[in-house]
Amino acid sequence: MEKKVLFCATKDYHFEAFHLPYFKWFKEQGYEVHTAAHGDLVLPFVDKKHIIPIQRSPIKIENLKAYKDLEKLIESNNFQLVHCHTPMGGVLARLAGRKAREKGTKMIYTAHGFHFCKGSPLINWLLYYPIEKYLAKLTDCLITINEEDFQLARKRNFKAQEIKHVHGVGVDTERFHPVSPFYKSVLRLEKGYRDDDFLMFYAAEFNKNKNQQLLLRSFSLIKDEIPNARLLLAGEGPLLDDCRKQAETLGISENVDFLGFRNDIDVLLKISDLAVASSLREGLPVNIMEAMACGLPVVAVKNRGHSELVKNNQNGWLIDRNDERNFTEKILKVFGDSELRIKYGKNGRKMIEYKYSTKKILEEKSEIYKLYMIDKEDIMWAVH
Repeated sequence: MEKKVLFCATKDYHFEAFHLPYFKWFKEQGYEVHTAAHGDLVLPFVDKKHIIPIQRSPIKIENLKAYKDLEKLIESNNFQLVHCHTPMGGVLARLAGRKAREKGTKMIYTAHGFHFCKGSPLINWLLYYPIEKYLAKLTDCLITINEEDFQLARKRNFKAQEIKHVHGVGVDTERFHPVSPFYKSVLRLEKGYRDDDFLMFYAAEFNKNKNQQLLLRSFSLIKDEIPNARLLLAGEGPLLDDCRKQAETLGISENVDFLGFRNDIDVLLKISDLAVASSLREGLPVNIMEAMACGLPVVAVKNRGHSELVKNNQNGWLIDRNDERNFTEKILKVFGDSELRIKYGKNGRKMIEYKYSTKKILEEKSEIYKLYMIDKEDIMWAVH
């Protein structure tokens, strides 16, 4: 029998960012790899790409067509496995795959951070919890990427056949790595920064959850004490203009660089001195893992994803969500102690290498995939 796997997500850039190593692994196992998502990116290791008009908002009418397209796709291809990601990708694929699952297709869903968790608004629990609880019944394997979500799914008796915990989506530690002081200087010169600049970096969409406003308020408190400090904010989003105006109001616009969408995040991390993160909710944030892989200490707002990665007085600090003064104090501490900066950076790098590298996550995920593969005698047991 021809072996096929389908990966489903809302947007295809999700695959490009996080899943190419797993596409490659399936190809090595002799599988035909299909993807279903909105977007027209050309993706390596993919045999058939299906453009499905999935929308992030659940109330978009396009999702009805997306559901019908997915149902037809899944029922007509006899996939051995369907691995779905993102909230709407996960909802639509599991609903659309009900009949195929009864015939033997295995349904895997990765929750990249439940929208309901400790400290979440009540509305999140009312809206998202019952949906995830119901859809778990249509799931052969529910994969969580942080310990809090794993324990929540188990304690609240989610009815997935299996509930597993993996350590995120993996970080390419060959691309994201520390550099020597000399090379750092060279890269800074190329990007237009000086050796004595103190660079703080955050990459995230400008939206309410990412909370860049906290960083701007905190930065305004240090502008006189660290006149050579610069805040580098990569990303786009609906609140970008509001944040630009806030920077002007606070008198820090000349020291805040709004970088827009970037495909050179690794270089920007390598030239930076400190990673900062202000988001209110995270599953297991890739931006923090990439910063740690590059040897940066981290000052971040306390949430379940940050708490799994950032350990106080080891590789950085966790700050209460609106405590800009404490945030500022920790920035000043990092600025004033270069030995501490190096120590925390090394500790963070070791954590990534030990548990969160792409190689480690591929080992974890391949063991899960093997549980649901047909013709197991043909499986290549070694992970390349």
